[in-house]
Amino acid sequence: MALDILKERGIPIERQSFNWRELVQVPFSKLDDDAFTRVRVILMNGIEMESVRFLHSFARMNRDLRRVLAEVRRIDQHQMTTVNWLNPPDQSPLETTIGYEQVAIEITAHAALAEPDPYLAQVYRFGMLEDYDHLYRYSALLDRLEGKDSNNILQSYTDVTPGRPTSVEHRHPQDDVRAPYDRRTASLITKLNALTILAAEQQTHNYYANVGPFFADPVARLLYAEIDSIEEQHVTQYEAMIDPDETWLEKWVLHEANEVYNYWSCLHQEQNARIKQIWERFLDYELGQLHVAIEHFNRIEKRDAAELLPASLPTPVSHKSHRQFVREVLSREVHYRAVGEQIVDPNVIPESAATLAYRQQMNSAGSPSEIVAAGYRYTPGTELTRRAAQVDGQKEATP
Repeated sequence: MALDILKERGIPIERQSFNWRELVQVPFSKLDDDAFTRVRVILMNGIEMESVRFLHSFARMNRDLRRVLAEVRRIDQHQMTTVNWLNPPDQSPLETTIGYEQVAIEITAHAALAEPDPYLAQVYRFGMLEDYDHLYRYSALLDRLEGKDSNNILQSYTDVTPGRPTSVEHRHPQDDVRAPYDRRTASLITKLNALTILAAEQQTHNYYANVGPFFADPVARLLYAEIDSIEEQHVTQYEAMIDPDETWLEKWVLHEANEVYNYWSCLHQEQNARIKQIWERFLDYELGQLHVAIEHFNRIEKRDAAELLPASLPTPVSHKSHRQFVREVLSREVHYRAVGEQIVDPNVIPESAATLAYRQQMNSAGSPSEIVAAGYRYTPGTELTRRAAQVDGQKEATP
């Protein structure tokens, strides 16, 4: 169903209220709900987190809009809490990490397929293969620490095999800054893709930085530190894709439009009826917030928001398995590297001396991602069940 975001005004912000019971609702089921319910919860938490962070930054740069930004930001804060508290308490931090990487793989795959700009599409494919390897490394850690099969979380939507090795993903900062789209000519889907993937990667960076220190296992602590560093690189990569010449008000309108777009996409595909009601409610809230941003944009910049936004939204984000696409990209591009703003074949254009020196220094005492996966190869089941099978086999072999 098409949604005319310039006509649909949603719920006015003065009617967007909450109580504590609404903020903390019954979570989804770790095993019984479809894995893409988890994907949507993690993604929308990231989208809301990005909005809160952006509106705080905007308020620090604008005296006149501080109060209206505070009103909208408080609503986003409460939406973020409602969404994030849908995660179940029986889902361990490491299982949640598996969910974060599934989000990064499947949503970035969608962006790569939906992106009309060939350069930006290649950047998404590049980042996707790095997150794909992170899933493999964390799956090895989950097996070793908790004796769990990561497929209990992934539900066979996403493969567990090596991607571009995490140990070679470390780059000098100058080789992580990509070229931005042009705000004057880029399509709306290009702008929404960039904001969506930036939000997803930024919350992943934050999550790993927060939970990593609380693991007792030394290899786990090292692995989270290593991959958290790569997630910071990804935030650098994706934020650089956004045109820095967009005005603050222009960025505000696009952030609100992106929240509308993503809640609308969730509403289209959610199977859990109770959570679907949350997506519907928050879509109406975001439409109301979008029109607040539009009114200030039109008034202050003397422009029409129709310059930025078409009447109807692009095709919804596809919350589905992209297994075949990922496999094809993996077979073609796993060896690619980044040099300056470009993604290159190192057999044609070698990596920069700065990146090679940086990588050598970071791995000089060993690579945690290589250590955790040493001797590991994903097979259905867990380390505990394989050990039980080995014991049973030894008993049967005993005369």
